[in-house]
Amino acid sequence: MGLGLAAQAWLRDNPGHNPWAPLDLRDPPGWATSGKIADLRDNPVQCRAVLERSEIAFTVLDPAGEGACGRTDRTVLAQSPLAPAQPPTTCAVAAAFELWLQNGVQPAAEKIFAQPVESIEHFGAYSCRRLYGRDDGPWSQHATGNAIDISAFVLADGTRIGVLGDWVGDAEKARFLQQVRDSACESFGTVLSPDYNAAHADHLHLDQEQRGIGGVCR
Repeated sequence: MGLGLAAQAWLRDNPGHNPWAPLDLRDPPGWATSGKIADLRDNPVQCRAVLERSEIAFTVLDPAGEGACGRTDRTVLAQSPLAPAQPPTTCAVAAAFELWLQNGVQPAAEKIFAQPVESIEHFGAYSCRRLYGRDDGPWSQHATGNAIDISAFVLADGTRIGVLGDWVGDAEKARFLQQVRDSACESFGTVLSPDYNAAHADHLHLDQEQRGIGGVCR
């Protein structure tokens, strides 16, 4: 009985490892965090409750578009470092972005450059198109705002770290980019980088579609 009580106390003190504890994005991540964030992909109501619990300010926009490009979930983070401005995304993408920023991006920047990331440049989230702009085939996750393409990171001192020029360039910048790519895989269902193909040579594609067990991380 004493062992059981100790285990309960440990899970209470380590909610990231507790599958029954409500997700709070401020808690240190644990082995249960990825499953909790994945549960938000098809549940924007639950996702918004997580943002509120985590004291992350956001705005919900009215639905837009129709058909394959209909966006019923349009969430905008109020204090995001994304530039130029935070684009509307699904709530699941917004929550994953916050988790990645706090536990992947900023720790990597502090460890490698001894300063935080001040802004993150992007190519947008919404684009009503099929994969790779083809005339037929599966629709892109961008068609519903369930993805975002990250192109560069700007440190507090103004140093810019771009995916296009720095993935295999300066050693420290390349190490940072590969670390933030790897950490994104703990929050997003799909992460595609220059290591995946030439179409991603200038950005990190992050989306919340689950593809197979454990998602895709390349």
